[in-house]
Amino acid sequence: MSRYMDYSYLAATIGLTVYGQMILKWRISEYGALPEGAVEKLKFLLLLLLDPIIFSGFLAAFLASLAWMAAMTKFDLSYAYPFMSLNFVIVLLLSCWLLSESFTTEKMLGVTLIMIGTMIVARG
Repeated sequence: MSRYMDYSYLAATIGLTVYGQMILKWRISEYGALPEGAVEKLKFLLLLLLDPIIFSGFLAAFLASLAWMAAMTKFDLSYAYPFMSLNFVIVLLLSCWLLSESFTTEKMLGVTLIMIGTMIVARG
């Protein structure tokens, strides 16, 4: 049972990281493009920081860092770090599904190579 808990730290790191990325992209897209002027950029970014949903993305990143620190007490870095590449796979799939981003053959090939590499490293 303890080993499942060890892996839950990796899963939490991945899940929280993906959540943060998806939330940030979704909410920032609602606000539009970054303005040109320096003062307008600063105002725009401060407005984004005040959005509670965007703030939840930052909170998720912080919690992901805590989960990663816990994972580092259980696994070698060379074993655990390749699992972080699953973020690419999950973000790609969710961004296509939830944000209507494109899913191309090149992206599918890249994700497939990432998955194969992750499986190879995880076995070693």
